[in-house]
Amino acid sequence: MPPFWPGLIPWSPLAGGLLGGVLKKMASGRRARPAFARLIEQYRPQLEAYEGLCEDLGETPSDVALAWLLQNPVVTAPLIGPRTVEQLQQALHATTVTLSDDTMSCLDEIWPGPGGEAPQAYAW
Repeated sequence: MPPFWPGLIPWSPLAGGLLGGVLKKMASGRRARPAFARLIEQYRPQLEAYEGLCEDLGETPSDVALAWLLQNPVVTAPLIGPRTVEQLQQALHATTVTLSDDTMSCLDEIWPGPGGEAPQAYAW
């Protein structure tokens, strides 16, 4: 990647909760809303693969999502929005998670960029 590549500050790095382990928490809060349920069904195969990978890694889905962003050279800083101290502590734990190159490749296969290979595809 060139040294002066445009940076990216992702808004909603957990995709509004989709990347926070939504399949295990579907019955409560906004996850129970019809619009959110449609999103879950639309992305169910990817969510199942993603949450399975996170389980294999022994990490929470939210930690893996934030660690993926922190390890991508295009990302300047993910904007997190914790609503509780527990969520903040969990988000801070993500800074200690190191994902292997194989894991990064698996994540890019599960969640490809909108126009090609991630993370460059996200830097419009």
